[in-house]
This record gives sequence, structure tokens and C-alpha cells, in this order.
Amino acid sequence: MKEKLTSCPVCKKSAFSDYLEVQDHFLSKENFIIQSCDGCGFRFVNPRPGADDIGGYYQSDAYISHGVKKQDLVSIIYRQVRIFSIRKKFRIIRSLQPSGNILDIGCGTGEFLAYCRSRNYAVQGIEPSEKAREFAVSVNGISVSEKLDATLFKPGTFNCITMWHVLEHVHELDLTIDTIKSLLAPGGIFIAAVPNSNSWDASRYKNYWAAYDVPRHLYHFTSETMQTLAKRKGFAILKTIPQKLDAYYVTMLSEKYRTGRTNYINMMIYGFWSNFRAKTGGKGHSSLIFILSPEKAQF
Repeated sequence: MKEKLTSCPVCKKSAFSDYLEVQDHFLSKENFIIQSCDGCGFRFVNPRPGADDIGGYYQSDAYISHGVKKQDLVSIIYRQVRIFSIRKKFRIIRSLQPSGNILDIGCGTGEFLAYCRSRNYAVQGIEPSEKAREFAVSVNGISVSEKLDATLFKPGTFNCITMWHVLEHVHELDLTIDTIKSLLAPGGIFIAAVPNSNSWDASRYKNYWAAYDVPRHLYHFTSETMQTLAKRKGFAILKTIPQKLDAYYVTMLSEKYRTGRTNYINMMIYGFWSNFRAKTGGKGHSSLIFILSPEKAQF
């Protein structure tokens, strides 16, 4: 069953305009409407599958590998990029919080948390996927809960809470951010990585842009709308960091959706161009990492 939103998830105004119709290229082949708030410009799927029905749109072995080590070229490259990405994420956290407790919401199979634990952080995960959760527990030895629930932890437990490309998936946006705020320790930080729907590659591929990923991605952030949301929820954005490698992966999938085949040459050309344009007057990189704090602390 689909639910129709009557107020903007970011600014709470109730006037919307249709922005784009996008097909679920990945799985169902259904079409979904992305609307734009007339007040703040936030883009979101509307109507959307309800929380009890969205699970069916994740039912694919390709969506989460659960650590299966395929030997094709893309999988090998992906694993190397993932190792690089994990280390970069860790360096961001260490530069802001040299020690402490980390909660990763949407931790998947737990590789990121396992790496942080090996560097002497205390770690905890949240992961709704049963298979991914079991892998994180049995293989990586991570303590993982199924859902984010404020009653599972004492207020102020975590020095750092992360959502690496997860915020765009959650139905209860306000409740999620309120819970995160309550669980942060004094001086704690919230890190959210999301696709940027104002990026050059989004404008090039339009309804074929892979990072729309409807209906799994319910929301489509920009720097401006993330700022609006943060302000309303009592957060300050301390820093914005680009995820430059995401442009290549998103471009590769977008080319495949648009043409029906994988084109590595175009992936390299347009991935590079997207990052170049982000530096030369564009509206940001393909994906952005936002460092937020409920306190206007300086790091």
C-alpha cells in the first residue's frame, strides 16, 4: 500500500509540485513520482510505499552482497574501493572524535564498525536486514540491533553516530533525527552521507540517475535542503565533505540504465567531469558527507 505525504518532511509546508517521474530501474520497473516542496525545494517520493511494504523493494541478492566475494572485475574493484572508503570514513571520525563510542545506523555487514573497533573505538550497529545483521554478528563480531530505538541505550551514550547513505531510506525522518540527537554525548557529532540531487551527474542523467534509486531512496537531498532540515532539528552543519568516488559508481549505473549496457569509458569521463564541475561553479559533488552537531562546537 502506498502512502501520500501531505506535508514536506523538511519544512512541513503542504504545497508540492511534480519534479520528475522515475522508474525503479533496479528491481520492480514501477514508476514513481518525485515531488518538490514549493516552500523549501526538498525533493521526495510521493506517494511512496509504506514502512510495512517497502521491504519488497529490497528483495534482491544484488542489493547487499553480504560479503560474498565474486571475482568479476566490477566486484574486485568495488571491494578495493570499499576498503579505501572505510579508511577515509574512519579518518574523518578520528579527526573529530579521537576516541569514544560509535553507533552506525544501517551498518550492513559490519566491516566499517569492525575497522573502527580494531582502532580501539567501542562500536554498536543498527541494521534492519536480517541477513546482513547475522553476517555482522557471526563474521565480524559486531553487536547489532534491528531497529533504532532510544530505549536501547542511555541518553548521551555515543560520541559519534553515522548514517552512510541511510538517511534517504528512513520513513520516520523526524523521529530518527530526534533519537540521534538524544543519544549523542555532549560534544558528539552526527555524520550523514547522502546523494546530492543537485549534482552535475543528476542533471545529466535526469530520470536515469542511479542515485534516485526509487522507491528505496525516499528523499533526495541537496546542500540547501540539508541545511534547512538541520536548522529545524537544532543541528549545525560543521563541515561538508565530498565523496568523489561515488560519481564514478553512480555514473556507471546511470549509463547502464540509460543505454542498457555498462560503459567504463563513459564512467571515467563523466565521473571525472562531475567532480570537476563540482569544483568549478557546480552545485556540489555526486554525494556529500555532512558533519552535524547539536552544539556549535569548533573542531
